[in-house]
Amino acid sequence: MLDPTLPLALFAEATMGKLNAKMAEGIMRYGRNPVVAVIDSTQAGKRVRDLCALNSDVPVVATLAEAQGLGAQVLVLGTAPSGGRLPQDWVVVLEQAVAGGMSLVNGMHDQLKPMFSDRLRPGQWVWDLRVPQGDAPPIAMARAATLRNTRVLMVGTDMAVGKMTAGLELTRSLQALGRDAAFLATGQTGIAITGSGIPLDAIRVDHAAGAVERMVLEAAKHAIVVIEGQGSLLHPGSTATLPLMRGSACTHMILCHRAGMETLDEPKTVRIPPLRDVIALNEGVARAGGALTPARVVGIALNTARLSQADADAALRAVEDATGLPAADPVREGADKLATTVLE
Repeated sequence: MLDPTLPLALFAEATMGKLNAKMAEGIMRYGRNPVVAVIDSTQAGKRVRDLCALNSDVPVVATLAEAQGLGAQVLVLGTAPSGGRLPQDWVVVLEQAVAGGMSLVNGMHDQLKPMFSDRLRPGQWVWDLRVPQGDAPPIAMARAATLRNTRVLMVGTDMAVGKMTAGLELTRSLQALGRDAAFLATGQTGIAITGSGIPLDAIRVDHAAGAVERMVLEAAKHAIVVIEGQGSLLHPGSTATLPLMRGSACTHMILCHRAGMETLDEPKTVRIPPLRDVIALNEGVARAGGALTPARVVGIALNTARLSQADADAALRAVEDATGLPAADPVREGADKLATTVLE
């Protein structure tokens, strides 16, 4: 877990304000550490609020040296290229950071610790978020289905539609209502924010559901657990939702969607079905035809960041009319409506 006093610089070269910079945005929105700069030479001179829906005066700078001059002690790779591989042109910046005494937080699949371990000074470290910890988990056996708590899984129509954000906001709302709720991270950003969790997409497929199951069983003391979603059943390149469903034996689901989306972000040839059909798909797979936990989608988390307030209100009403379920934008208006429907 990050020492919350350490100042961060977020490396988001050529991506700040775009979908790939969701780790940078997530850490600024929910992380405990002070962020002194975002590094993106294509947007240098601006502030974070100029590029995304965050009311932040954090400056965007062109170079690592500028971020160090502002006091940064930790460099966080705040963007995720497609496939999660480390671009070679980033290595020079990382070498400069390590040589300058900075520690590194890495969300890529490629590990940095083996690359830099012999160059680290006392007190300097590398945190590779996508390295599974501990022994290989056992094969999932529906053990979580025997628990008596509420298990809410965030599912989505696509990648990067706000599953982690909606899950964190839902957890906050439940806690504010006096409920014993915990957020279980399953991706690099959630792990960086909370300090715990599993890097689901780095776990072998045979053990993925077991890793989720073990995490959920370890959190069984909480009355409600909110499980961070990954991927989508609609995406041809995603396999993450199934082990999340199987391992958590979820009792509830929240469907996350971006307002106005008619196709996947990539490939755009895949159309998003009507949300009623998406709900039926997720419920059918989670229930496995009645063999497993009878999980229901109980609400819609709608990402309206690209809309005006009036258009957002209209989009929320349209989704509620189309699905018969309560809908809310957890960032714009909070997740109290979703928390209430989970409790009901």
